[in-house]
Amino acid sequence: MSTLTKIGTTLAATLVITLSGTTFAADGATTYTAKGCSACHGADGKTPIMPAYPKIAGQAKEYSSQQMKDIKSGARNNGQTAAMKGIMAGVSEDEIEVLSVYLAGLK
Repeated sequence: MSTLTKIGTTLAATLVITLSGTTFAADGATTYTAKGCSACHGADGKTPIMPAYPKIAGQAKEYSSQQMKDIKSGARNNGQTAAMKGIMAGVSEDEIEVLSVYLAGLK
């Protein structure tokens, strides 16, 4: 592979990754609002309406994704998960991914 081809491939990959991150962020904000997350966790993910509700902004992508999956499946059923179980029933695997990327980007 020529140097020019390598540079072109690297630039194309960088562009795809950059645009994907932007899409995830835009879709994440929309999904966060559409799924009602802001109603309990706050518009910024760090001002929950009750002290018992977690601040979810800035959580590691893997952590928040696993928590959402565990609540959805019933593997996690402590604390406030009873309220979240109903919410998570309407959230797809793809939306969990988008939400977890979005939340990880909030500081």
